[in-house]
Amino acid sequence: MKINCIIVEDEPLAQERLKNYIQKLPYLNLLTVFDNGVDALVFLKATPVDLVFLDINIGELSGIQLLESARLQLEVIIITAYDEFALKGFDLNVTDYLLKPYTFERFLQAAEKAKHNLSKQAAAPEKKFIFVKTEYRLEKVLLQEILYIEGMRDYRRIHTLHKRIMTLQTFKEFEQEIPPAIICRVHKSYMVAIDKIDAIERDGIKIGEMIIPVSETYRKGFYGLIVK
Repeated sequence: MKINCIIVEDEPLAQERLKNYIQKLPYLNLLTVFDNGVDALVFLKATPVDLVFLDINIGELSGIQLLESARLQLEVIIITAYDEFALKGFDLNVTDYLLKPYTFERFLQAAEKAKHNLSKQAAAPEKKFIFVKTEYRLEKVLLQEILYIEGMRDYRRIHTLHKRIMTLQTFKEFEQEIPPAIICRVHKSYMVAIDKIDAIERDGIKIGEMIIPVSETYRKGFYGLIVK
């Protein structure tokens, strides 16, 4: 099991310690490092991430504010020199709270806790369908039949193997409901079913006769899913 993680920490020495510890654990895959919460928040909203190593004091957007703003379903290990934020961190359901300076053994304990939580999630029954609001009813849509979802101003059009469905549901709602390993956001106007991709050429995804663009915002997250 590979766990995609990021570091959000503004102290260079603390960044290096974290990177060194992460490299010692083969199941951790470090995607990138941020020295501020704003850039990290943008990345988290566009890229599938399993685990965040998060400092509290990281500029104008603190670690706590980032958690409150994002409300993302992922594992978070807070790393800070201040113990007064511990209660607030656990109110936000963080995985663990490491107080600087910490040992590799303590880091390992926190990482193993995150790994355990993610393993339980992976073992949960696979989602097979969603209900979509369309006109005056809720329509059941099998995930295995979806080809891609297209944005059309205020509407989203779901292209399936057998029909097209128009809905006012937002991309954000779809992203919260469907695991990215099944249907992934690749552009501000498109989500694609990973198993329906025929080919990828020059950042264009081919599904049947349709060519769907991959934007810079979503490129890294998308390729992180398909290139293991």
